[in-house]
Amino acid sequence: MRITEQAHQAVRAAVRGGEEVVDATAGNGNDTVFLAKLVGEEGRVLAFDIQDAAIDATRAKLDAAGVSEERVFLVRESHVNVRSHISAPVAAVMFNLGYRPGGDHAIRTQCDETVIALKRAWEVIRPGGILTMVCYRGHPGGQEEGAAVLEASRELQMQGATTETYGVEETATGPFLVVLRKAR
Repeated sequence: MRITEQAHQAVRAAVRGGEEVVDATAGNGNDTVFLAKLVGEEGRVLAFDIQDAAIDATRAKLDAAGVSEERVFLVRESHVNVRSHISAPVAAVMFNLGYRPGGDHAIRTQCDETVIALKRAWEVIRPGGILTMVCYRGHPGGQEEGAAVLEASRELQMQGATTETYGVEETATGPFLVVLRKAR
């Protein structure tokens, strides 16, 4: 099973219809559409990206999937600002790090911002909620970002997070998944 599919499987087990969820890195909109379908007509999705092209691609994918604009809020900002857009705890936050496939590879998530965003996202997750981070190590800065995510997740584990990792040991440059679960 692909790492992204494992992330979807983990989120699917933790989220109920009607909840609020976050796609911290909209990219091409795959996770945004997945989340919108998962929470259904009564749910709400916030999707962040710093690129206009990513916001446009995500909107097009949502339109093609028949997802109503009223339930998905596309925010053209860094995922570091996640807390400023959330008023109540959310069920899930998904990150898909690196660059946008098909986009400018020079525009990618940055290690320092990612660690801040991870910690801020953890603060807004409801009890029993989940946070997933798919890390890609095969691009410039990817190794460092992946290592920083693992370190930050260990810190959150000391604060009570349940942490699972998938694919970390498979290759030195391949993708891996970190799943953080908040106790109920």
